[in-house]
Amino acid sequence: MNLDFSDDQKQLQAQVRRFLGERCTPATVRAILEGPEPFDRALYAGLAEMGVLGAAIPEAYGGVGLSHLELCLFAEELGRVIAPVPVASSIYLAAEFLLQAGSEAQKKAWLPKLASGEAVGTFGLVEGQGRMTPAKVQVTARDGRLTGTKTLVADGIAADLAVVAARTGAGSGPEAVSLFLVDLNGPGVSRKPLETIDPTRSYAAISFDGAPAEALGGTGDGWHIASQVLDRAAILMAFEQVGGADHALEMARDYALERMAFGRPIGSFQAIKHMLADMYVAATLARSNCFYGAWALATGAAELPVAAATARVSATTAFQQCAKNNIQVHGGMGFTWAFDCHLYYRRSNALALALGSLSTWESQLIERMRAGNVEAAA
Repeated sequence: MNLDFSDDQKQLQAQVRRFLGERCTPATVRAILEGPEPFDRALYAGLAEMGVLGAAIPEAYGGVGLSHLELCLFAEELGRVIAPVPVASSIYLAAEFLLQAGSEAQKKAWLPKLASGEAVGTFGLVEGQGRMTPAKVQVTARDGRLTGTKTLVADGIAADLAVVAARTGAGSGPEAVSLFLVDLNGPGVSRKPLETIDPTRSYAAISFDGAPAEALGGTGDGWHIASQVLDRAAILMAFEQVGGADHALEMARDYALERMAFGRPIGSFQAIKHMLADMYVAATLARSNCFYGAWALATGAAELPVAAATARVSATTAFQQCAKNNIQVHGGMGFTWAFDCHLYYRRSNALALALGSLSTWESQLIERMRAGNVEAAA
């Protein structure tokens, strides 16, 4: 089994890294962090022109027609510079929902807009606190109209299109949930921005008051489709997290080599060495799991659900550990606004809650491994 990427794919990754190195500096991130805009529109347009947004979208729908493998590598580069753009919401989620469950008309209507950056998409699932279950879905759909509130929608302020999970049947099982497409610029939609730890990844509460909606997929298939798409998005987001973890590690290493104490670089002290070594091990473990997830994603392997949960858990852990320890290596200066450490710490915690919390994915990993063991025993 070859879990590496080809030379051509790595060359494409290098091109995206050069582009982001020029166009997405810490100053770019800070401008969104401290300013009124929900994301960097110029950077997003540039990514669309490069084909990053449409990488995994077929040419027939306005995309580049590459594969999810290339998109994984592009996601890593976006994570490395903590790009303040809604790629995760629009491409990993909304576009993926359309690719997996959309009708031909829905794909032709929305995928070219998502690939070109003309429109931004998102996914509305969360209602209330704790792990989402079918029973917690209270937004209702009747006669093609939605009523209710999604309390935590990533990029909800900037989005033009939302895939929304809504209740269409009785009971608490997954068969009671269906998916709908909603034009967020249409009637019956109101949004409330939310304050989060990382304003460069904005969130909003979105309320629907008889908002027109179009069914996506079959009635009662919503929870099943959403679970599949979330697994696929988890692998892509794990690559973002690995990119962020790697850069936080590099920041800590460089500072440890430059900062002098008692006439020696602080990197020569055992405590710093061990901290950097632990960061490296966590990041490397996460990368190996992400490579396995990329293989499962590209091949549609039966192991994809387990691979997705494994990649998500290890990448979340690695990014949070590296971002936190990067601050520790920088010492008192690491806590200041002037240094960039807090930018990565913010993003690591924001991504840790995206697509479900770390504990949610840990529970899913355990459940899926147990299910696999039962099937193997049978």
